[in-house]
Amino acid sequence: MIALLDYGSGNLRSVHKALLKVGANVRIVQHPDGMRDARAVVLPGVGAFDDCINALRKQELLEASREFIKSGRPFLGICVGYQALFEKSEEFNSCAAGLAILPGKVVRFSERSGLKIPQIGWNQLEIVRPDCPLYRGVANGSYVYFVHSFFPKPADEAIVATRTEYGETFASSVWRDNVFATQFHPEKSQKVGLQLLSNFVALAS
Repeated sequence: MIALLDYGSGNLRSVHKALLKVGANVRIVQHPDGMRDARAVVLPGVGAFDDCINALRKQELLEASREFIKSGRPFLGICVGYQALFEKSEEFNSCAAGLAILPGKVVRFSERSGLKIPQIGWNQLEIVRPDCPLYRGVANGSYVYFVHSFFPKPADEAIVATRTEYGETFASSVWRDNVFATQFHPEKSQKVGLQLLSNFVALAS
């Protein structure tokens, strides 16, 4: 069973449907009790960093996520769920501390890029960690779907699994041990996204 954390994020249903499509047994979880017997956890997200962190804390899912990750079971963060794994964010003078599972902070795209912010739409992945289990069967240069104005800057470059170019190069996904996270939305990325989610589900089998 995969626990899908429900803290009020708007893309919960689309992630749920995508996980079901790749054969996952999914439980939508609003409280820590629902995570205890899970084989893996998915933390989805759209919207603001502080809203995500504060909602997780209110539902006691913040510390429960830390404890789950310590157990060594697979954990996937998506979009703001990716950003939440880091120490802090520059978004809207953010005050909330992140999960701090991964070292680094979340920053905004530079205005100097001359590109529209937020980035909305399809963009390419440069797979820099082909050994990452999420990317089995995914070709380098594949397109995935993004909606974001902010992105994490990992302090440890070794955890970067893919990079993407949008006026500047940013870490579009990371991998460390049992923790996986993507700035893009696998649930909106059609065949490539379903392959990635299928790979994640396989890790929980």
